[in-house]
Amino acid sequence: MSKVKSGAAAALQDVLRDGMTLAVGGFGLSGIPADLIEAVRDSGVRNLTVVSNNMGVDGKGLGILIEGGQVRKVIASYVGENKLFAEQYLAGQLEVEFTPQGTLAERLRAGGAGIPAFYTKTGVGTLVAEGKPLAEFDGETFVLERAIKADVSLVHAHTTDTDGNLIYRYTAQNFNPVVATAGAVTVAEAEVIVEPGQLDPNHIITPGVFVQRLVQASGRVKDIEQRTVRPRRDAEAEAAQAASAVTV
Repeated sequence: MSKVKSGAAAALQDVLRDGMTLAVGGFGLSGIPADLIEAVRDSGVRNLTVVSNNMGVDGKGLGILIEGGQVRKVIASYVGENKLFAEQYLAGQLEVEFTPQGTLAERLRAGGAGIPAFYTKTGVGTLVAEGKPLAEFDGETFVLERAIKADVSLVHAHTTDTDGNLIYRYTAQNFNPVVATAGAVTVAEAEVIVEPGQLDPNHIITPGVFVQRLVQASGRVKDIEQRTVRPRRDAEAEAAQAASAVTV
């Protein structure tokens, strides 16, 4: 049976349910599976636990699930770009489990590798370690962190073959590889889909064995969280000044 589905809704139609744990790749708005996130919103599924580095921004990315009141709990390392997320958290409407960014990545990696837990120094002596087992190794204290295993993982890749071997592009790789392996079911959207044998095996990052379903990503404009630019004449003046300084 082909892994390639006709669209995002078709790829998710029988795997979503209320109360499930959903792991989602991306970092801010970079490398997010935007089509699949919209399909989750449109499905109406609720009481979700969402595992992701952050929850996008207001009105974009995972922010649309916050707006729809579909999320019960978030496991993330950062919330600063989403005002509604912060408001719901401070109002007690949303449960949030803050996890240091490196620890979050390792919890997802461990989930995909079949490792139930691991020890780390990060968070020892802080609120992060409260209620968690501690152990001493070589005279130093470590905290035990549990792996994360999601019911469904959603990822975005640049290129895949129809077997689900994924290649990511530049910084859009971010959390996608560890999220892809952490899901009991992993659904990937990709910008380019080719036939088996057309990918260089040395470039494949996520093997197809981890991916159950694929969908062609739509050709949408990729959003930028914060765009900072200078007036062109100021930039040209600075360049001329720099050139003059080098000449002198």
